[in-house]
Order: sequence, then structure tokens, then C-alpha cells
Amino acid sequence: MTDANPSMPRVLPADEAGLAEAVRLLGEGACVALPTETVYGLAARADRAEAVAGIYKAKGRPDFNPLIVHVPDLQAAERLAQLDDRARMLAEHFWPGSLTMVLPLRDDSGLAPAVTAGLPTVALRMPNHPVMRQVLLDAPAPLAAPSANRSGAVSPTSAAHVASSLAGRIPLVVDGGETERGLESTIVALRENGWQVLRPGPVTQAEIASVLGPALAGDTKGIEAPGQLASHYAPGKPVRLEAQHSQEDEFRIGFGADGGDFNLSSSADLAEAASRLYAALHAASAAAQARIAVVPIPHEGIGVAINDRLARAAA
Repeated sequence: MTDANPSMPRVLPADEAGLAEAVRLLGEGACVALPTETVYGLAARADRAEAVAGIYKAKGRPDFNPLIVHVPDLQAAERLAQLDDRARMLAEHFWPGSLTMVLPLRDDSGLAPAVTAGLPTVALRMPNHPVMRQVLLDAPAPLAAPSANRSGAVSPTSAAHVASSLAGRIPLVVDGGETERGLESTIVALRENGWQVLRPGPVTQAEIASVLGPALAGDTKGIEAPGQLASHYAPGKPVRLEAQHSQEDEFRIGFGADGGDFNLSSSADLAEAASRLYAALHAASAAAQARIAVVPIPHEGIGVAINDRLARAAA
């Protein structure tokens, strides 16, 4: 961005100078938007209450909604939470990557209370993106990093999405290009008697079950992790799902042979559809049509996570 519009954050390339500036600002307690393999995250040091408060202020986020803490390695995770054998098995299979674990918080974690929203657990992830991983290694503390957008709005998969959503609210976006996975991480809660998926994502329930065995049946326990609010990822227009036909005032999000105004994947590839979902919702939000129609998306594999996000966008 140029200095002609001072309300827009600086956007720096993900080179040595850009990462050094990000680390400097984070060390001072500022919020910085960084790319991950899922979506862009709004990072701040997780050990300072004022830094965490900056995330909530920038996003307009409800303070009962906890944050994910990102760590560079397993040793850093073990300084923050209690990891049992199940957690270590999941880490071995899926870290670094798109899985977040909700684990018992250590009494000596040093995390600001607002990170966990007063809960006795903490959500931890080891991301698999070279930019975020380098910043985590260089930063003076673990980083809390929810998606870098206003709370409830469509998540960002590019630096431009971040700059538009958080103009006037943050000082810096590190531009790492388009994100690879395009959906927020899967969140799994490890309980005394089993495990549950709190938020579907790129790591499927079947993949977790292949490591830990079947999931617990029944409902989850309220808001335990990000992305559980009924209304979320909203594009600012009414969204109609499972739309076999669209109407004149609807922007149509297609899939496979049903092209629409924005096709998530012309080859009906669910992984590609996941990576393009938020770009589609951003395009629909900016379109002239007053409403949005989404064609049916298969409810299998990562399609479960896609349909979860669409249902929250439509709520």
C-alpha cells in the first residue's frame, strides 16, 4: 500500500526485511497479519494482556471467544499445555499442519488470561507455513493468531483481503501470497474419555480416528474454541444453500459442472474448493447482486468443513 492512504496497513513482502519488521512490531506488543497455510492470521504475543487486547479490538471479537496460540515446535507446546500420549500421537501425525488441539492449560504457562477466555484449556497449533514458522522462531513469545479479519466476517486468504478488512486497525501485513488450504484448521478437543471435533477443517475426522479411534458421540460443551459461533464468516448478504437454481438477484457460487458466477472447482475437487471458498465469498460480497446462492457441495471429506463454513455464513 502507498502512503496516500494512511488508514491502510503497510503491506511488506515476506522477505528478510519484512519478517524482521514483523518481529520488531510483535515484540513491542503490536498486532501483525501473517500468512499461514490455512488463512492469514492476526498475530500478537500471547503473554501480554495489552497485546491480546489489541487482537480483540482490531477484530471487534467477543471476549468469550478464545484464541489459538501458535508454537514453533513440540517443546514450546509442552511449556503451555499438558500433552498426553494422544496429543503426542496427533502431533506426530499432523504437526506442523492444519490441526489445532484443545488441551489442559499449564498453571505456569505465562499466557494472558484473555487468550483462553477464562477457560482451563488452551488451543494450540504448530503451523506449516515458512513465513509463520520463521516469525515464531524469531518472536520473543508464543503468538495468539486468529484469522486476520473483522469478527464474523469472511476469513482472508490474501494480503489484500486483510488490508481491506482491517484498514485503520493494524500497522502491518506480511504478504506471503494466496494461502494454500483456504480453510481454518481443524480443532479437536481431547477429553478424559475420548475426543471430539469442535470445528471441521482440512484434517478430517476420519484421519483423526485413524490415529485415536472413534470420536465421542454427543454435543460439544459450548464455546471452547474459535469458529464455534453459530453466525460466522458472514459476507454481508443473505446466503442460500443447496441452490439447484439461482434467481436474477443472486450471485451464484458453483461447483463442478455447475459453473455459476464463481466456480469453486470446475473439476469437482473438494480440496481446491476449500482453498477457493473464502475468495468466492469475498467476490460475492463485492458483486452487484443483493443475495448469494451456493450450489450443493458434497458432504464428505473436507466437504464437511466447507459446508460447516457455508452454514455459518448463511446463519
